Amino acid sequence: MKRALLFLIPLIFFFAGCAEKRPPEPPAVPVPGATTAVPPTQRPYRVMGKTYYPLPSSQGYEETGTASWYGGKFHGRKTSNGETYDMHEVSAAHKTLPMNTMVLVENLDNGSEIVLRINDRGPFVKGRIIDLSFNAAKQLRMADKGTARVRVTALGEAKKFTEGTRTVERFLPHEDLSKGDFFVQLGSFADKKNADRLRSRMAEQGEQARILPFRHGGKQFYRVQIHAGTTLSAARRREQTLNAGGFPDAFVFAR
Repeated sequence: MKRALLFLIPLIFFFAGCAEKRPPEPPAVPVPGATTAVPPTQRPYRVMGKTYYPLPSSQGYEETGTASWYGGKFHGRKTSNGETYDMHEVSAAHKTLPMNTMVLVENLDNGSEIVLRINDRGPFVKGRIIDLSFNAAKQLRMADKGTARVRVTALGEAKKFTEGTRTVERFLPHEDLSKGDFFVQLGSFADKKNADRLRSRMAEQGEQARILPFRHGGKQFYRVQIHAGTTLSAARRREQTLNAGGFPDAFVFAR
C-alpha cells in the first residue's frame, strides 16, 4: 500500500495546492526566548495559554485520534505558512508537524484514506489531532458528520526546487516505514508500582513487557511497552487487538 501511495502523491501537485463549528483561533504568540535560527513556523508558539513546540522532523510520526474540518469562515484567509486557504483544495492543519509534511490520513470509521500536505496550524480544540480542508473531509466521507477517528502517518516532505526559470515541487519520501523494530506502548505512569503491576499483568497473559523510565517536565515517568514485530502491518494488528482488549490508548511506534 505504501508503494502505491508514493506513486499517487505526485498527482496531488497537479492541483493548486472542523466543520463550520471550528472556533475562531486567536493569533499564535511567539514564545519569549525562542530561537530565530529556525523558520517562523518551526518556533514554539502559544495559543489560548498553551505552548506548542513544532517537531524538528516528521520522520516516524504516527498518531491516532479525532479529525475535524474547517471551511467557509476561513476560506481565503492566510494559513500559518503564508498560503491562502482554499477549502476546495486538499490540505490540513496540524499543531506540531513541520509545514509541508505529506501525511496519509486514514478514516478508521469507514476505511477511506487520502494523502495531503500540512500548511496550517491547528486544531486548537481538545482531543483533536488534525483539521482537514473541506475537500479533504469530503474525500474521507466525514464532512457531514464533522469529525472522524483517523490515523495520521507522516510520509515525507514536499519541497520546492528551482529548475532553470521555473520552480517545481517534489515529494521527498521518508525511509520505508513498513519495516523495522516496532513496539506498542500500553501506558505511562508517574508511579513505578503501577508500571510494575501492568508488566506483571501482561506476564500472566504470556506477554513480555518492558519498562522504560523517562523524564518530562522535571518529573520521572515509566512507559510500559511490548514488542510488536518487525513489520508495521503486524504491529498495527497487535495494536488493534490491545485496543479491543482493554487498552484503548495503546499505540504503535518504531524504535
